[in-house]
Parts: sequence; structure tokens; C-alpha cells
Amino acid sequence: MRLSIKACLAAFATACALFAAGSAGAFTPSAGRPPAASEAAAVPDVLTVAAQRQTVDPAFKRRKVTLVTNEAPGTIIVDTNNKFLYYVEGRDRATRYGIGVGREGFGWSGVVKVGRKAEWPSWTPPAEMRARERAKGRILPAVQDGGLDNPLGARALYLYKGNRDTIFRIHGTNQPWTIGQNMSSGCIRMMNQDVEHLYDRAGLGTKVIVVGPGNRQGKVSFDDRGVNFLRDLFSAL
Repeated sequence: MRLSIKACLAAFATACALFAAGSAGAFTPSAGRPPAASEAAAVPDVLTVAAQRQTVDPAFKRRKVTLVTNEAPGTIIVDTNNKFLYYVEGRDRATRYGIGVGREGFGWSGVVKVGRKAEWPSWTPPAEMRARERAKGRILPAVQDGGLDNPLGARALYLYKGNRDTIFRIHGTNQPWTIGQNMSSGCIRMMNQDVEHLYDRAGLGTKVIVVGPGNRQGKVSFDDRGVNFLRDLFSAL
């Protein structure tokens, strides 16, 4: 005797429900049992992803823009006033990244170069910073190894004046929601995925022009004319 279509669908739905319940039990840790090592290891990753998804103003997302400048391709221009970093690619072309910059009293300007690069760098807080934070009751380590909780994030480009380390860096951050803010002690911070992107393009010796308080960068001409939507579209394909 043939089953009606309605009866077949009902049977199929019941089977699916039973399978889902059984599958859930197969992948759920037993009550009272601590997570296995592989499960425990996944927890920091989940927390990291959640942190990375905290609100970042869309205006500071990475974009291909029309930038009119007389600076040579391969130059980095840091506009600390508007919280953008530009990597000049060619005639009227640049990649624009959102950045976080120095809080009041920690801004600076000048022409420097990339003197060193590091992946997942360790962090050595300057003695002045350690003393300042100690006065607030916060003890900073002398050195902190690289990793997900390191303030320098995934990559660091160390900025030099001649052969001297300026102590300023362009680096990633484990606090992406600070992009677009004045919160650092003078370093230029980027979202980790952005600093990785820049790191792969900017080699040692790259010229970096930091436009900020004091105008020590000298005369520099750059005019951001916004997103070239067609170029942005095709670059994403």
C-alpha cells in the first residue's frame, strides 16, 4: 500500500529530528567533564574573533582611493589628523588604511624610514612608559613575547631616522575598536589584517612621511579624492 506524500514528508521530518538530536549528543562534552584539549584551545580563538568584530567605523576600512600626490610609488604617507595611512601605488592611486594615533601630547611629525620589520613582534615598553604606568598602579613587563595578547599585534614596522630607532612603530593591535582614535603613545596602530597587508608591500628603507603636530615633515602634497568604486570592485574580485 502506497504512503501518501504527506505521510512520507512527516516520516522524513521525524528522521531528520532524530538524527540532529543524536549528532548534537555526539559533539557535546559529557556533563561534568572538562573540555578536551582541542576544545579548550578553541576558546581563545573564539574570543579573539569576537574582539576583532567589535565596532570599527566603516570609514576606516581598507580602500583603494584616488590620491593625487607627487610622492613616489612605494611611499607611506601617515595623515594623523584624519587617521589615515596611505600606501602610494602609482599615479593618482593609493591604498588607504584606517589607523589609531597618539593621544594628546603624544603626536609627532617627520620623515622617517622603515628600518626593521618583524612578524608577531615582542614588545619592550620604554622605561618612561613603565614609570608612568607604575605611578598609576599598573606594572608593565620589561618584555612581552609576541602573540594574540601583545599590544603590537601581528606585525611591526620599526621607524628609523637615519640609523637611529625613533622608538615609534607602525604596528597591529589586539584592540581594533581603537582605530580612528587618539589613544597610543605615538605609535601608528592598524587592524591586524591591514598591517599584514602593508607589511607584505613595504620593504626595508620605505620612506614614511608622518603628517602631524609640529609640521616637521616639511612640505608634502597629497589630496585624497575618495574611493574609485570601479577600481575597488575589480580589486576585490
